[in-house]
Amino acid sequence: MSPNSRIWFVTGASSGFGRSITELLLKRGDNVVATLRKPEALSDLSAQYSADRLVLAKLDVTKRDEVVAAFAKAKEAFGRIDVVFNNAGQNVLGEIEGLSEESARHLFDVNFWGAVNVTKEAVRFFREENKPIGGRLLQVSSRLGVVGGPSSGYYVASKFALEGLSESLIKELEPQWNIKVTIVEPGPFRTKIVQENLREEPQHPAYSRPESASSQFRTYINSSDFGGDADKFVAAVVRLVDVDEAPVRLPLHKRTIISVREKAQSLNDDADRYASWSDDLYFD
Repeated sequence: MSPNSRIWFVTGASSGFGRSITELLLKRGDNVVATLRKPEALSDLSAQYSADRLVLAKLDVTKRDEVVAAFAKAKEAFGRIDVVFNNAGQNVLGEIEGLSEESARHLFDVNFWGAVNVTKEAVRFFREENKPIGGRLLQVSSRLGVVGGPSSGYYVASKFALEGLSESLIKELEPQWNIKVTIVEPGPFRTKIVQENLREEPQHPAYSRPESASSQFRTYINSSDFGGDADKFVAAVVRLVDVDEAPVRLPLHKRTIISVREKAQSLNDDADRYASWSDDLYFD
């Protein structure tokens, strides 16, 4: 193992950003603990790279015991973890009135509670296992972790929840732990989460007009008209780790940049417009 190489822990490594970043890291000389529900999906990579470069770990992020076991496997293999890429997630298309409660709860189990399981173990590992202490935690959110979107309400809510949790975590961490957290917000990149891994539930009839925002979004997301290159996205993520002052957020995609700026402007506009409403709301 090169003294300059990093140890990465990647969740959701079977496809999409997880697969892309695993390939890139190995090519550039880093070492990877690639976690996924079906390790055989990376059999081609495990045949190409030795066990001192790539470790595969079976992991369903919704199962706390599997998360703990995967981190323990990383400790056994490499002795430390430098970066956790908290990426595992899923998307289900459906209106707020239309998506079944079962599907919505499972979405939260993966996108929020699964991410929480990884977050908690990452922080503990960085603080208590790493010598020297510290590490980088990259929380994969979305443009839809910044703004709402039709036919995606529960996905949006799961990412908003992850962003709120991550902001709070940043405020809780003790500076001497040397743990840096960044929320990564990709826009529409061409990955399997918006292709074969996307699950779409029947449209609620109240929203079925072709001109409705819900119908238009369903048409768009099924069009595969996504200009973002996933390999270039993960290269930007890897570049982030070399930045000493970690940003709270890293929006990546022109559409995400626009959405962030529009959201910030909207918040400022509302605060300015109604600031006087708070003038007389206090005890004398």
